[in-house]
This record gives sequence, structure tokens and C-alpha cells, in this order.
Amino acid sequence: MKIGIIGCGKQADAHAAQIQKAPGCEIVGVCDMEALLARQLAERFNVSQHFDRVEDLLQIARPDVVHIITPPQSHFPLGKLCLEAGCHIMVEKPFTIDFREAEVLLNLAVAKNRKLTVGHHHQFSDVAIRMRELVRDGFLGSEPVHMESIFGYDFTDQRYAMALLGDKSHWVRRLPGKLLHNILSHPVSKIAEFIKDDRPKVVAHGFTSRFLEKINEHEIIDELRVIVLDSTSKATAYLTFSSQISPIQHQLKLYGSRNSLILDYATESLMQIRKTNYKSYLNHIVPPFLYGRQFLAQSAGNLKRFVARTLNFESGRRRLIESFYDSIRDSTAEPISYRQILLTSWIMDEIFRQLNEKPAAA
Repeated sequence: MKIGIIGCGKQADAHAAQIQKAPGCEIVGVCDMEALLARQLAERFNVSQHFDRVEDLLQIARPDVVHIITPPQSHFPLGKLCLEAGCHIMVEKPFTIDFREAEVLLNLAVAKNRKLTVGHHHQFSDVAIRMRELVRDGFLGSEPVHMESIFGYDFTDQRYAMALLGDKSHWVRRLPGKLLHNILSHPVSKIAEFIKDDRPKVVAHGFTSRFLEKINEHEIIDELRVIVLDSTSKATAYLTFSSQISPIQHQLKLYGSRNSLILDYATESLMQIRKTNYKSYLNHIVPPFLYGRQFLAQSAGNLKRFVARTLNFESGRRRLIESFYDSIRDSTAEPISYRQILLTSWIMDEIFRQLNEKPAAA
């Protein structure tokens, strides 16, 4: 399978490294408007061809699959161009700027008999796979009754956040939802997977943190609280995005009618919260002991994986990429359903519509 990459910035390294590990795959060309960026990526990953025009990549290298790793504003036109050329596409998050663009791309993919997916690799980490298996096996006792998705952002990160704060013309600032627009699809997609309603009710409130106000930054909303109401399943969800909660949190909590699950992406741990009915004070003694055993077991498992060199931050991306390629080869279902991609886009549209209707205030 021949793979092409459009966009040769920081994220391209992560994609290229995992593509080269995928069986039967070869990167046949990379492309960036900045010719030097394309050349350096090609040299470091031993790719024979590099381009500064997408049309040349498609016509000369003729890839089967194209990874689009560019700013979100370009995802729709580039995706359309690649699908029209007969390529399957993997698009980095957010999939597109809005629901309308997402719908057009998905319809075009179906019409062209091509496949596409989006880079929500967190959903394919080892703990996320284990969580999904438990839900499928009925651990919760039902579909989730309530969900909580929390995503933290670190403004001390020198690679991304400080560049954003220091550059008033940064491409993230040109997104309709700015910082939130670039990040929010990660936590939204995690709850969208379990929402049955195609048009759930969304209530959103966002504001600029005091931290940003103190450095005279008033454009960026970095605190967001959202409630999602699923009228089909009667489930509810809370979504929290925060730059100020410490330590940084990346969690998904699923509450069922019988048991619950707490997935922590940062620590690669999955806690099973089981319904218990111990007598008297044993309710204060036994459950904490059992939770402690779970943490110890998962710590030991992660240590074992570390020693075996199978514990890495990119395992989810590798699994997503390989699953996508397998779906192309075997004509099977895509790893992320088109409905989930559309629902994620629709919820984000609703959030930004509400944030734009009223001034952000704490």
C-alpha cells in the first residue's frame, strides 16, 4: 500500500514513524507548501519523493492513502482533492471546520467508494480498547447512563501552547473557535461514541481564565463546561475543557446501571467500579482495598510493558493507522464510524454557536 503525507510539520513525524511500522506499507511521497519542510521529512524517513504541490504528489507518487496533517482550515479542500484523485484519506483532528464540510467529505467518500478516518488516536490506546471490550461485554449493566469527559491543556508546554500565546498571527487563532476548535474534538468524540441521538441537546458555557487575563490575553477561551442530553437513550454527559485544573486531566468516566468505569489516558489505567453491598463499616474498608489492588496490578502491567518496550505514547496512533489500512484491504468497517465523525462535528458546531451568541465571561 502506497502512502502519501500532506503537511510536514511536527505531527508528521508521529504519523511517518507509525506508517513505516505498518506491514506492507511504503511512504511514496511527502508534500508541504514549504519545500524545505517536505525535503527534511523525506530525508529523515528515507522517502524517495518530496513535493511542494499537492497535485504533483497525487499525479507523480500516486498514493493509495493520503494522511492530511495540515491546519484544520485546509482539511476540507485537501480532502476533497485527494478523494477526487481516488485516494483514501486519514485526516488529523479536527476533521473539518464544521459539520457541513464533514458531511460533504463523507458523502464524497461514499460516492467514490473510498474510505476516510480522523486522527482520534486516544480512542485506540490499550486502556481505551479494554474499556470498549468491557462495555461490549455488559460490564456497565446497560448503555452508559451518564458520562464525563475531561481534557486538560498545559499552557507551560513550550512546543505548542507558548507558541500560540506568543504569536498573535498563529494559525490556531484564525480558527473560528481558536484554541478550543483545534483540541475539542478529542474529548467530544469520546462521548459521541456512546450517544444515540443524532441531534442531542447541548448546553455550553465558556470563558477566559484569570491566568490568561493576567497576561492580557482576552481572545482565547480556555475554560469550557458542556452538558449533553441524549433524548434517545436518556443518557447525559458532562464535558470539561480546562487549562487551569492541576494536575492535567485526560479522563473518561462511564456510569452504568450496575457498574462504572474510569479511564485515565494520562496514566494508562482503567478502574472498574463495581457495585458492592458489604455490611456496616466493611463498605469503608473493602472497596478502597480492592481499588488499591487494581492500581497496583495496572502499575505492574505498565511496568512489564515498559520493560518489554511495548508501552509507548503512540500505541493508539499505530493501532488506528493499522486498523484503517486493514479496513481498506479487507473492505471492512472503518475504525471510527462516519456517524461518530458527523456527531462530533455537530456537537462542536453547537458549542461554538452558543459561545458566539454571548460574550465569554467567568
